[in-house]
Amino acid sequence: MDFRPRRVQIDDSLSVQYDAGGDEGEEEPSMRLRHRSSNSVTEDQEPFMGMKVRRKASLHRDYKGDYLDVPSHPFLMKILQKQGDKRVLFADKVMKFTASGKMKRRILLITDFAIYIIDPEMDALKRRIALAAVDKMCLSELNDNFFAIIVPTEYDLLMASTRKSEIVTVLVEATKSASDYELEVVFSNRFEYHASSDMVKEVQFDEVEGGVKTRIAKK
Repeated sequence: MDFRPRRVQIDDSLSVQYDAGGDEGEEEPSMRLRHRSSNSVTEDQEPFMGMKVRRKASLHRDYKGDYLDVPSHPFLMKILQKQGDKRVLFADKVMKFTASGKMKRRILLITDFAIYIIDPEMDALKRRIALAAVDKMCLSELNDNFFAIIVPTEYDLLMASTRKSEIVTVLVEATKSASDYELEVVFSNRFEYHASSDMVKEVQFDEVEGGVKTRIAKK
């Protein structure tokens, strides 16, 4: 399998619905990407509106980077200034999966030195990860919005975003600039990640009619 970084594009016309899966305490609900009309999409489902599908209109789509206008948010600027970071490479809202399997809306900030996970409701910094601590990124080979950031010295991040391809590109380029090494990007339809320091989970992706079914289970 070729693990070299690949650029992918996302179609913003799709969303996610849930399917029950597994026994309680052993396997978490699985998710299936399906076509859905735009007028029935809720705010919490917006980050999943799209799959990794190439379209002529999106093949040459320009990356914006800061989708939140960070300078207009004093609490974000305060967090960055406290850490000494000034250059924002990427900023957007994503969905983060907790160790218990819940989805939380978070702000993902990427600077030229670190990754920030911020709670937009509490205006609070939840986590800061130095780029040098990131070992690799894991993604499926299918049309979904999931990605994992692997941090061996701490614990990993599993998130979902319609701008996954841009996030991958930014992290690869930022890591190379900061540490002079190229971040490994692994494409596999089954991978493991540490949901916490003492909990390993496996993410499995299966192509089904109408989309991609994603299953997250404890190891």
